[in-house]
Amino acid sequence: MQRIRLRYTKRGRLRFTSHRDFQRAFERALRRAEVPMAYSAGFTPHPKVSYANAAPTGVGSEAEYLEIALAAPRDPEQLRLLLDESLPTGLDVIEAVDARTSGLAERLEASVWQLRLDGVEPDEARRAVAAFLAAETVEVQRTTKNGVRTFDCRAAVARFEVISAADAAAGAADTDAADPGPGAPRSGACAILRLVVRHLTPAVRPDDVLSGLHATADLAPPVPVAVTRLAQGPLDEESGTVTDPLAPDRDAVAVPAGSA
Repeated sequence: MQRIRLRYTKRGRLRFTSHRDFQRAFERALRRAEVPMAYSAGFTPHPKVSYANAAPTGVGSEAEYLEIALAAPRDPEQLRLLLDESLPTGLDVIEAVDARTSGLAERLEASVWQLRLDGVEPDEARRAVAAFLAAETVEVQRTTKNGVRTFDCRAAVARFEVISAADAAAGAADTDAADPGPGAPRSGACAILRLVVRHLTPAVRPDDVLSGLHATADLAPPVPVAVTRLAQGPLDEESGTVTDPLAPDRDAVAVPAGSA
């Protein structure tokens, strides 16, 4: 059974699709592309698809991952092209590799997020980020199905900075990363934040960090913030950078049949 790992995006209006919406669209794409899927056993067999750490609804992403299992071998790049053609524009399959190693989900240790704050001066944002980083703990609240939960969001943030518009454009292929979003002004003050967030329990999301900025520095953007995930993968704690989770699969050399 061949396993293939895919990297896909959520761009433009498609960032508003829920994870369940994407699952339905992806399973339709599998059928449309006539992918020879392996199925689970039991009374209601399902195609073997494993999703990893999906971005929240309303958030753009350049780095979503999933793994599929095939009943018959296929070339990963040809499969990528077929699936990409079968999905709506915005849900774009941009990488496909043979799964030659284990533990993809475990390698997704952190995410790189980019936040566009229209109506906020960069200097104001820098002061807020400095106050956030100087705090030992930053407690925020989130409403869950079990009620309101209070937790520290500071520990999850490995790196946090205000960047220039040029750096933002260079670091993101997705236009959402530079798009102010619905209802936002197209000119005037604008601060762009980039942060690296560890995947901890409970999960800390970009909106939690925004709540933390409000708690520590009274920073409250006047319009909704445009959020894009630029990357997710293994975290280099020393540099605060996130590396490619598919690199081990690309680097692994397939052993020819019959070799010792």
